[in-house]
Amino acid sequence: MLAHFAPSSPFVVAMLVVCLIMVLAFEVSNGFHDSSNAVATVIYTNSLEPVPAVVWSGLMNLVGVLVGGISVAFALVTILPPDVLTPPDGSPAVPMLVSIFSSALLWNVLTWYFAIPNSSSHCVIGSLIGVAAADALLKSRNLAEGVDWHQIVTVLKALAVSPVLGFAIAGGLYWILRMVVRRGDLLEAPRDGKRPVWWMRALLITTCTTVSISHGTNDGQKSIGLIMLTVIGLLPATYALNPQSAGQIKQLSEYGSQAVPLIAEYGDDVKTQGLNAAQALQRAGPDTLREADALSANQPVQAGDRATRSQLRGYVYDVVSEMKYVSQKKNVPEAERRQASMLLKSMSTPVEYAPWWVRVLSAVCLGAGTMVGYRRVVRTLGERLGRQKMTPGQGASSELVGSLLIGTAGLTGLPVSTTHIITSGIAGTMAASGQGVQRRTLVRIAATWLITLPVTIALAGTFFYLLA
Repeated sequence: MLAHFAPSSPFVVAMLVVCLIMVLAFEVSNGFHDSSNAVATVIYTNSLEPVPAVVWSGLMNLVGVLVGGISVAFALVTILPPDVLTPPDGSPAVPMLVSIFSSALLWNVLTWYFAIPNSSSHCVIGSLIGVAAADALLKSRNLAEGVDWHQIVTVLKALAVSPVLGFAIAGGLYWILRMVVRRGDLLEAPRDGKRPVWWMRALLITTCTTVSISHGTNDGQKSIGLIMLTVIGLLPATYALNPQSAGQIKQLSEYGSQAVPLIAEYGDDVKTQGLNAAQALQRAGPDTLREADALSANQPVQAGDRATRSQLRGYVYDVVSEMKYVSQKKNVPEAERRQASMLLKSMSTPVEYAPWWVRVLSAVCLGAGTMVGYRRVVRTLGERLGRQKMTPGQGASSELVGSLLIGTAGLTGLPVSTTHIITSGIAGTMAASGQGVQRRTLVRIAATWLITLPVTIALAGTFFYLLA
């Protein structure tokens, strides 16, 4: 349906604007869920008032987004096949964007409404898988090869293992804390209106700060790649290629030449498309030089730049997809796999980037969402996980462990769920304290975790199948 409209038609531009609003709304809903975990302990224990806590967490999220890079952002984006990211006719990928944002936003808001600490990461990943699967079906491709299962399994492993680590390590840390401290305010639930002693407040504010920064380095990145896809659709001449990668853009023709024999020999079931793209890059030497010089000199956009830069971006994604396949194929000789990995890394730089203002926009939306919707999640984490209310020591233990796990994952490019890690960490401290957990709440959370992927896969896949 949407694919039949001209790329520059008013309707498509209007839909791209709607997509931008939707992805920003999703980032706000991410704040409802994930950023609320960072401020839960300082607000629940009266260490900080809600407004300064949320503002401080938002600023630290911004720091995390700015220093954390974009590896997590594009680890998710590359789940999608290249012809969805950049359609062959140069049209914006409106059906893909509408499908992802609609399904992820709908499920995020529903779970927030019922005060369930759901994972925004699961929402996005499920939506991406749904679009990739629907695209394979539309093109009559085998799902085994039409979907990048290697990337999906890598992402899901990190999501599955991190909550287990959070539960075990946070529980162990709190057990040690109880053995050392034995009594005192660290191990007592907060009383209404009573502030902890100064050193305890400092400890909890510190752990809130570390979780907020690490959240920015990981969860804050997850919408950046999607924001960029929307911005590129609106302004392809300006944002289709990275202006800071003029050197790699000039080398695209040479990279295409090197990729041709690898694709011809070891490509997947759509290698013809990748081979055509590599050969097109091979012939596009003058175009790559002209565009690289124009971008590095910040020259005014010319009339033909929109088409040329969008085409180059599409060719790059087609070749990169084949290079990823070749680099992971076990029966390819080691030398060819190394060469494919090198080309994959070099060719990704011109198309995988985010300007500073996109990072700031993502962080602002996270902070806004936290300020609007933190109360529901804070109460669930503070009062409904354990049989007794959360103590400052439990909050500090879970957040300290969470910040280490989330920050490490963000720096290594693995997307994890802040909600899963912090919630599991708090549950671990409740178990270690001997007070036990509320089975009903944990069952609700676990059930939501289990059904989020299939629900968002089905929603996004159906939307994309109908729209595309």
